[in-house]
Amino acid sequence: MKVLMTGGAGQLGQALIAARPPGLELIVTSRHGGDGLQALDLADPEACCAAVLAHRPDCVLNAGAYTAVDQAEEEPELAQAVNAGAPAAFAEALAALDGGANDPRPLLQVSTDFVFNGQQGAPYRPEQPCHPLGVYGSSKAAGEAAVLHIPGGRVLRTSWVYGPVGHNFCRTMLRLHRERAASGQPLGVVADQVGCPTSSHTLAAACWRALGVGLDPAAEAELPRILHWTDAGAASWYDIAMAIGELGVELGHLERPAVLRPISTADYPTPARRPSYSLLECVTSRKALGLEPSHWRQALRQVIERLGN
Repeated sequence: MKVLMTGGAGQLGQALIAARPPGLELIVTSRHGGDGLQALDLADPEACCAAVLAHRPDCVLNAGAYTAVDQAEEEPELAQAVNAGAPAAFAEALAALDGGANDPRPLLQVSTDFVFNGQQGAPYRPEQPCHPLGVYGSSKAAGEAAVLHIPGGRVLRTSWVYGPVGHNFCRTMLRLHRERAASGQPLGVVADQVGCPTSSHTLAAACWRALGVGLDPAAEAELPRILHWTDAGAASWYDIAMAIGELGVELGHLERPAVLRPISTADYPTPARRPSYSLLECVTSRKALGLEPSHWRQALRQVIERLGN
C-alpha cells in the first residue's frame, strides 16, 4: 500500500512515521520539506491536487493542519485554506483517480473536538452535528464535510494531542514547572475546561488502524465514516498540569513541582473561545478499531519517559 501523508514534521506526523507498518510505502510531506520530507504547502489546493495525481497513492492520510487556535481568529483565510481547502483538494484528486470505481481510495482526515461547542455536558458521539465556537473549529468542520463527500472519506476526531516532540502542553508545562519552582511563583492553570489528553503515539496507532492496517477486510468494510479516539478518562488542564509535575519529579525531569493554582477560563482570556466540556465518546470507535485505550495518565507517563530517552 502506498500512502501519501501530510504533516510529517509535526508531533503526530513523527509518531506516524515511527509507527509505520512494515511493507508500506510512505510518502511524507511537510510545509517546508527537508530531512527526507517532501515540501507541500497545504494552503495551496493546486499543489495538493498535483501531489495526489503525481504519486497516485492508494490512500491519503491528512495529519497536517493549521492548529494555532488563537491565531486563527486573526488569520481566518489561512486557517480555512489549510484545514478545509486542502482536504477538499485531496478529496477531489482522489475521486478523479478512482474514476467511479466501486473500491474508492481512502482519505483519512484527522480532526478535532473543537468542532463541538462543549455546552451539552456529556461526551460527544461521532454522529452528532458540529457546532464550533471559532475559526479553527469551523475550518476543521468544513474539512470534515469535504472529506465525507467522497465514498472513501473518513474522519478521525481527537483532542488535546501532545507528544515528546513539538510544541505542546506537556513540554510547555514541564518547563513552567521548572521555572516557577525555581522562582517560587505559583502557576495558574485553567480548571474549568474538561476533556481528555491524547498521546501522539496512541493516536498514531488509531490512525493506521483507521486506514485498515491490522484489520481483516470485513472489519475494515464496517468501519464508521466518523471515528473518535482519545486516551481513556477525563481531566481538566489543571489535573493534567498536576500530573505532569508529579510524574516529572518521579521520572527525574524536575527537582520539585511548581505550586499550582486552579483558575477559571475567565481568569485566562484568549482570542478564541474554547469548549468547556469537549470529551469525545470513543467506546464505539475503539470497538470498531479493535484497540484498547490507555488511561491518559499512563500514556502521559510513557511520553515523559520518552523525553528522558
